[in-house]
Amino acid sequence: MRIIGVDVGGTNISAGLVNESRLEKQSTVDTPFDRPQHEVVQAVYQAIEEVFDPGIAGIGIGVPGLVDLEEQRVLDVVNIPSWDSVPLAELVSDYFNKPVYVNNDANCFAVGEKYFGKGKKYTNFVGMVMGTGLGAGIIINNHLYSGRLCGAGEYGNVFYRDRNIEAYASGQFFRDKNLDGSLIYKRATIGDPVALQLFEEYGMHVGRAVANILFTLAPEAIIMGGSVSKAYRFFSESMHEFLEDNFPYRRLYHQLSIEISDAENMGILGASSLVLDAL
Repeated sequence: MRIIGVDVGGTNISAGLVNESRLEKQSTVDTPFDRPQHEVVQAVYQAIEEVFDPGIAGIGIGVPGLVDLEEQRVLDVVNIPSWDSVPLAELVSDYFNKPVYVNNDANCFAVGEKYFGKGKKYTNFVGMVMGTGLGAGIIINNHLYSGRLCGAGEYGNVFYRDRNIEAYASGQFFRDKNLDGSLIYKRATIGDPVALQLFEEYGMHVGRAVANILFTLAPEAIIMGGSVSKAYRFFSESMHEFLEDNFPYRRLYHQLSIEISDAENMGILGASSLVLDAL
């Protein structure tokens, strides 16, 4: 079965033709993020046209914002101001004459892990994306649970300390200290004590995020993705120490599996998985 997945970001729009688990063709265009609504939609068309196959089963689109799933209308997209209310599925479906499914990017990550990644072996899990921000997607009984307006899984916005969890358990933790997270990671790989101490502190905050997921969903697993997850070995110990010392339900915590995503092109694969989940 051939499917097209589209990953809409504030900088680039990437589309790919997916056949089973293989990405057969890929295209990327610049996002005209500061342009009117219809020009951004035209850029989506362009990215899809470059990989389009008339035999596809459908098109899945992931966006960094809220989505009204009943109307398949995109709302409040991060870094694309003109996309405050866009009937994206209807527009793309009419243009290509194919079924189209839209969801937010964190949900696409989770459903992508279910069909193409480490989530295959789990019935209930959370995909936790740790990058510029902190988002999560929820899989329950092998299907994506999005909630109203795709608002389920917004653990990054849970109030924590003076702000929210995202400020402490994403790349924002380093930026707020005027530090380059990728540079801190490189310094940690050579054993720099300051960098290692920063990741130890960071891990305690991630432990708080994991605790909130356990309290609310008690999943079998949490699959971490995003740029910061690549530094897992530097913050995992302090994360687990926090949970051992503070999480009250030991059996629940000890039965949790935490895995790090190793899939490439998950933005595209995850978006294409929306079609599989719908079918």
